[in-house]
Amino acid sequence: MMKTYTGGCHCGAVRYEAEIDLSAGTGKCNCSICTKKRLWSAMVRPDSFRLIKGEVDLTDYQFGSNSIHHLFCKHCGVISFGWGDIPEMGGKYYSVNVLCLDNVDIEELMNAPITYFDGLNNNWESTPTETRHL
Repeated sequence: MMKTYTGGCHCGAVRYEAEIDLSAGTGKCNCSICTKKRLWSAMVRPDSFRLIKGEVDLTDYQFGSNSIHHLFCKHCGVISFGWGDIPEMGGKYYSVNVLCLDNVDIEELMNAPITYFDGLNNNWESTPTETRHL
């Protein structure tokens, strides 16, 4: 079921609103940065994401192909969302860190299906051979 969630970083400098259907699925990736930050995300189309405040408080980190913008709050360091444009994943999207959503029902998160992505090998259509660490 589609719901409108608010979310943001730890210190509150960055705030956003996103329409997300957690029951439609969430994702975890095995690429080097997603593994280190233990990202658990929900994909959101651009018209379903609104940055409410904090654009000036965000720092953008990119690496490799520079196709994904890993945004983090320059005050508290929390990565509450990012965005990318990967044709294999449907084009432009926002990646919302579901653990940064306000008042999200933990039971709803636990019941959300998880898709694992092999970003480490740029093989986005495949599941990594090992996912327990994600």
